[in-house]
Amino acid sequence: MPPMRLSRRALLAATTAATSLTSASPAAAATHPRRVRTGFENLAATGYKALNGRRVGIVTNPTGVTRDVRHIVDVMHADDRVNLTAVFGPEHGFRGTAQAGGSEGRYDDPATGLPVYDTYLKSGRPLADIFTASGVDTIVFDIQDVGARFYTYIWTLYDCMEAAQLAGKRFVVLDRPNPVTGRAALGPVLHKEFATFVGRQPIAQAHGMTAAELARLFNGEFLTAPVELDTVEMTGWRRSQWYDDTALPWVPPSPNMPTPDTALVYSGTCLFEGTNLSEGRGTTRPFELLGAEGVDGRWAAAANELALPGVRFREAYFAPTFSKFQGKTVGGVQVHVHDRDAYDPVRTGIALLVTARRVWSGFAWRPDNWIDKLTGSTLVRTMIDAGADTDEVVAAWQEELAAFRAMRRKYLLYR
Repeated sequence: MPPMRLSRRALLAATTAATSLTSASPAAAATHPRRVRTGFENLAATGYKALNGRRVGIVTNPTGVTRDVRHIVDVMHADDRVNLTAVFGPEHGFRGTAQAGGSEGRYDDPATGLPVYDTYLKSGRPLADIFTASGVDTIVFDIQDVGARFYTYIWTLYDCMEAAQLAGKRFVVLDRPNPVTGRAALGPVLHKEFATFVGRQPIAQAHGMTAAELARLFNGEFLTAPVELDTVEMTGWRRSQWYDDTALPWVPPSPNMPTPDTALVYSGTCLFEGTNLSEGRGTTRPFELLGAEGVDGRWAAAANELALPGVRFREAYFAPTFSKFQGKTVGGVQVHVHDRDAYDPVRTGIALLVTARRVWSGFAWRPDNWIDKLTGSTLVRTMIDAGADTDEVVAAWQEELAAFRAMRRKYLLYR
């Protein structure tokens, strides 16, 4: 049976007629003339037509909300038109109670009574067996991504698609915006020998795609055998839109992704996880504050001398409440993006690595070379160690990036 998608015309007609979800006020409509409707809104507006007669399980987390911030699991569970029988939780858990590297385990959800299964760090046949044991025949995915290869929810998507194929289950992706726009792919492309849960397949560090577009790419390029895939698209979203252009509520996808501003810098400054500097975890501005003991104002000065487009750096001091340098005052920089349309987060992340290494004698990579897993190869680490500047490092991945951009183009759903 070939994959199916609800057409744009059908979605637009259904969402125009539907009134079950919250409607825009005149003021909101004036501010957001092209209000974005998520895949879930469009699915609900059709009376859950794509799920009729199915036993449904859903992979989701706290970001799976309606416009009036009700969780879609609670909404679907209360609606007789959909037979929701199971929930599958990713990293941080379905209700979001776990920190980075944790999950909630197997339990029954107190609000709905539904069984919740843990997918975190599970893939292949073990995950397929969980889907089989749950008794569902259709698996729905609805999680807000942030646009970076090493944000693990897109690999939960990949693993669940692969496991659904092994278990003979249908897979439906409900789309949400890429919060940092879908204009372009940026950064190095993963080499397969460096595949981990922060990068299963060779895509760019900032992929510039939505979850539904990634699902189409995974199905067409990377899965050994394609899964029966349906995607329910958004309406009203354009690739040039930032998250605050959508009129959608922001729910932190993980504890250290509090705002869309965090997502804006994340695909570059998360690289500091691969160093001995703090990436700002344990502060109120994770991934915007970077530093270590012994770092002083020379770093901000060196970074500002590069005159990177759209961004400036402030000398900053902070004391993380957990993670690296817990309870200690460290020096470093705060990243201030003043023109997000001109800003390149990956180039900026590389520039900050280059300048940190040059001005601070204590700079070191994590002993496990985690930076290679984050960047997808040894290229960034070895070039910076050899004294390469930012432009030289960025130039080294352009050929592979061009090939990924060409492949990506075939799977895009929005203009």
